[in-house]
Amino acid sequence: MQLCFSVSVILLLFVCYGFCKPDMHVGHQVTVAVPVEYSVGFIGRAFVMETNQMEPNFRVALSVEAVNGKYSCSLEVFLGDVKVWNSGHYSRFYVSDKCVLELSEDGDLRLTGLRNRVGWRTGTSGQGVERLQILGTGNLILVDSLNFVKWQSFNFPTDVMLWGQRLNVATRLTSFPNNSTSFYSLEIEYNKIALYLKSDSFKVILPLRFLSLGNKTGNLGLYFYSPIIAKFEATFQALNNTCDLPLACKPYGICTFSNTCSCIRMKTEKNGIGTDCNEGIKGGFCGKGEVEFLELEGVTSVLRGTTKRVNISREDCLKLCLEDCKCAAALYSSGKESTEQEECFLYGIVVGLKQVDRGSGKVFMVKVPKGTHGGHGRSNVKKWVLILVVVVDGLIILLVLGGLGYYLVQKWRKNSLHNGHTS
Repeated sequence: MQLCFSVSVILLLFVCYGFCKPDMHVGHQVTVAVPVEYSVGFIGRAFVMETNQMEPNFRVALSVEAVNGKYSCSLEVFLGDVKVWNSGHYSRFYVSDKCVLELSEDGDLRLTGLRNRVGWRTGTSGQGVERLQILGTGNLILVDSLNFVKWQSFNFPTDVMLWGQRLNVATRLTSFPNNSTSFYSLEIEYNKIALYLKSDSFKVILPLRFLSLGNKTGNLGLYFYSPIIAKFEATFQALNNTCDLPLACKPYGICTFSNTCSCIRMKTEKNGIGTDCNEGIKGGFCGKGEVEFLELEGVTSVLRGTTKRVNISREDCLKLCLEDCKCAAALYSSGKESTEQEECFLYGIVVGLKQVDRGSGKVFMVKVPKGTHGGHGRSNVKKWVLILVVVVDGLIILLVLGGLGYYLVQKWRKNSLHNGHTS
């Protein structure tokens, strides 16, 4: 097997000579010699594998490092020059004379020292392991002939979490400060994500901070305990703007520029925003002749519907929602802002609405029972137009009749005066 080797005494050098393959098969072993005398700052490293990626890529190394008067032997994974995984993260394996990495014939990956003393192993003997492989994600795996994973480094996180890696209640990220008996631990619990400071001396767990999702808003916040006010305070929140929260307002409510809630239904018509709030639109969403759309320009949703269409016209977007009985509303974007294409999102519930500039090219279209636009719709406008026509016509008729009556009265008076003078 072709081996990439690098050793440094004081300075840490990352040098790869030749081509490093991304895997190692059973029966192979790599050895790094340990200095006879202790040398402060010594690091000896043999790079045995690397991924076929552009730099910075992942590399696997067998390392010997001077630590506290001894030499530690470990298997490590690097991303560029950053160590992202270490077999000796929790418990160091100290060696003398030599440090050996071996993938045994029976499929067990292990580190051994003098007289074949085992200091670390995967415990995969007898499971059909055929090779050790480093993936493009940085996951170090042992696989069998069918490429089934028998062991992976992602199941044993250290202080770095890589893309695609998962944490659960059985795993955690830990960090060990130098010259300290305490260490940090980021843990997944059933109701929160918490960062702890753990002390070996006092055997206590001191909570420093925790991440939490708000029950009312759904906002993700980082909280710490303030002894001054004797309660937890948020030092960071993912969403700082009230109108960016999905439930800033009730369903069918709109969060305005002033961070106040208004309702789609209203008595006075002005840009689809008013003050006469109800619990929402009543009625179902089916039937082409039974529903219509209330179009709100300058209104968008902080959510994105599960159904998305691109390069689609406004009319086709309305048609998609109209034909879907589960669709309660649709958001149409003409592509004037960040996107370069027309987009249509369909929603099964009308929440997360907020006011935006009318020139943004966004139109939020709410499906409502026909004829129930309230104060917004064309049906309501028609009612006011009809009332206006009736009132105006009535005034005209009254004026005409009044004028005619006044003319007749004046004419009668003139005739009466004329007849009196004649007699």
